[in-house]
Amino acid sequence: MRNISKYVALGLAFAVTIASPVFAEDKAKPFTDAKEVNLLDLLPPPPANDSAKTKAEIGEVLTIQVTRTPEMVDRAVADAEENVWRYSDVINNPKFTKENLPKFSAFFDRVVETEAAVVDPAKDVWKRTRPHLLYPELVKPVVPLSKSGSYPSGHTTVGTLMGVVLSDMVPEKKDAIMARAWEYGWNRVVGGIHYPTDIEAGRISGIVIAQTIMQHDDYKAEYEAAKTELRSALGL
Repeated sequence: MRNISKYVALGLAFAVTIASPVFAEDKAKPFTDAKEVNLLDLLPPPPANDSAKTKAEIGEVLTIQVTRTPEMVDRAVADAEENVWRYSDVINNPKFTKENLPKFSAFFDRVVETEAAVVDPAKDVWKRTRPHLLYPELVKPVVPLSKSGSYPSGHTTVGTLMGVVLSDMVPEKKDAIMARAWEYGWNRVVGGIHYPTDIEAGRISGIVIAQTIMQHDDYKAEYEAAKTELRSALGL
């Protein structure tokens, strides 16, 4: 019996070992990384914590904090999600769902992972202190907290990146999509988790990342399949 138990245990351990890479492969692969798009070369350093600029920006955050409406709060909380389905309100079509658009969904999973691959290394270098950590007694965020570097805003970067790509697929709604992308980023200030300069840097980053990956062959191939599926579903 002991030998049987031993073999069962070994079998389970082996099964876990060979299964692990499968789960790793399930994660979407970024279209680029920080080696190709080095934000340390692209962006200026963030304002220092004790600078006049940061103090002025804290003032902006606090002004918004006392003037934001319940509707603004709800919007900021909802936009804490990082996925293309936040654009459902401007696409305004019941077919715009993950279930209806598997190729489109998988493509944008890669787009979202691309932001992290590019932005996170820069955040780790600059380590800008977020508003609620710099002035915890004053700034009261309404969105999930984060202790990662504040600059540039990853949410803004991915929102802008998704907006540029999506508006390229649906040029009929380009103005509305890009306006939504700008709101998506600004909602990080409304939520009390970022400074305005984080948002500005995120918008620049998102545009540069989009321009870069649009030159890649794997992007082009997956983009065309996703675009075809989307426009067919939307009846365009």
